[in-house]
Amino acid sequence: MDLTTTPSRGRRHVAAGSLLTLALTGALTIAPGAASADGHGGHGGHHPSPPDGPVVVATGLDNPRQLSFDDGDLYVAEAGTGGTEACQPGPEGGDVCFGQTGAVTRVDRWGQRRVLEGLPSIAAPDGSAAIGPSDVSVDDGWYAVLVGLGADPSARTAPGAPAYAPLLGTLLGGRLEGDHGRGSADRRHDSAPRVLADVSAHETAANPDGAQVDSNPVGLFRARGGWIVADAGGNDVVRVNRGGRVATLGVFPTRLVPPPPFLPPGDIPMDAVPTSAVRGPDGALYVSQLTGFPFPAGGSNIWRLVRGEAPTVYATGLTNVTDLGWRGGRLYAVQLADDGLLAVPEDQPPSGSLLRIDPGGAHEVVADDLVAPYGLAFAGRSAYVSTCSVCPDGGQVVRLPLR
Repeated sequence: MDLTTTPSRGRRHVAAGSLLTLALTGALTIAPGAASADGHGGHGGHHPSPPDGPVVVATGLDNPRQLSFDDGDLYVAEAGTGGTEACQPGPEGGDVCFGQTGAVTRVDRWGQRRVLEGLPSIAAPDGSAAIGPSDVSVDDGWYAVLVGLGADPSARTAPGAPAYAPLLGTLLGGRLEGDHGRGSADRRHDSAPRVLADVSAHETAANPDGAQVDSNPVGLFRARGGWIVADAGGNDVVRVNRGGRVATLGVFPTRLVPPPPFLPPGDIPMDAVPTSAVRGPDGALYVSQLTGFPFPAGGSNIWRLVRGEAPTVYATGLTNVTDLGWRGGRLYAVQLADDGLLAVPEDQPPSGSLLRIDPGGAHEVVADDLVAPYGLAFAGRSAYVSTCSVCPDGGQVVRLPLR
């Protein structure tokens, strides 16, 4: 299985898990505790009044990404730590290895526990900056888990690929044991997940943005009759119906931007890299943008997408946004790296923040100095954010008070 890629038509794409390998190589062996939703839900259950500052509610997570609530329980997608199989040069330099270390962790009143394990994962030998489970949605015990890829989908069946490699780039689903596990610390999934849809195959068949064939589904939103998926590699947002059919909803444009100082003068193309799509109070989809290389500070937009229409810009001036969520008619956004990924000091993880996007697009900081924050979910008067999202065994979820 060959994960190396070459730029095509000026494309310098680095999306989600793989972008972190590029920006943070060697910086991510962080001990547990080092870290100080999405509009995906957050209803039911008892949530105490938030204290004045962040509270850690889950620790020891492996590269935690997006998260969501169901009936008061919090579910966290863990991209895993790779493994020891099919090691090869990665798309951004250095080796990557395959394994089945991806997981989903549940956090409830009894503590935290992995309720789904053995999912595909690709990571550096030290387990950092993994690609694997990227988002999770649970509804009355039925789960859907989105698994990233970060490559041409044909790599999944290349010689030397592990037998489970075709599960990368797909939406997986199944049911957790028992009555949604209520009160059961031993709840597990009742069988191996099945493929609900091959999201990355849509990139091969349709290639909606017309550029290099590359897929990395990273953002999942449960919608009526199916799911909405943001494909950071394909630069598009797609709809997946319950029959597994995938259809393009919107494509996000490449822009010309100034180069970083170490490149010759002259604007270069920058991919959009959508990372999350959530439904707004007006019924439209709102889509976050990480951007591709050179990841400029202030270069990320939030897009508004109405089916059948071209995307329009809703807010500008953000940086490396990984997730969005609506609460009380207000939009919140997570910035992975407030100063831009290329500005992250060597041997350090990025520092990011949670912002509130006010009407008209102005930004207000809710919490900053977060270590590599990524996913967002809400419950009660609190926001829940995954942090140290590129850390093996060092990821956390923190609860942040909201006004």
